[in-house]
Amino acid sequence: MRRALDLLYRGSGLLAGFFLVAIAVLTAVQIVGRELGLPASSYDDFAGYSLAATSFLGLAWTFRANEHIRMTLLLHHVRGRARRALELTSLACALFLVGVFAWYACEMTLTSYQLHDVSQGLVAVPLWIPQSGMAAGLAILFVALVDDLACALRGAPTSYDQAEAARPPAGPGFER
Repeated sequence: MRRALDLLYRGSGLLAGFFLVAIAVLTAVQIVGRELGLPASSYDDFAGYSLAATSFLGLAWTFRANEHIRMTLLLHHVRGRARRALELTSLACALFLVGVFAWYACEMTLTSYQLHDVSQGLVAVPLWIPQSGMAAGLAILFVALVDDLACALRGAPTSYDQAEAARPPAGPGFER
């Protein structure tokens, strides 16, 4: 089970990276196309869809790596029972909120699919396609939060604690 979850988080992070590269490629193609006088239709729409996908698909990866979503900012200042209570409360609240957002994002994506809703741009894109990145990213973040809450409840190290411990020491003048 651990390997499957780690593969899910890594795959989500890699997809986020793919869409980040797609933004760069789309932007470069649009710039070159304008300089050559070629039409650049809907490149900004696709870059926007890629931005949403990379943002949401990267959430679980960054949470587990203790990067942009930093659980330890406050937790490392608290010790003992207070730390455990704060950690469990934070994880439970995050799990609830992300669960609600994931539910509604999945519901919105399914509704767009059922209604055959399309974008308003020059290229009509079925909206469920770009919405899927958001829904999948939130669902995977929900799974990651369940994973870490289960670890915290068992007293096992969480992913963000492991990532914090594995991080090399900060250089002179920089605090962790």
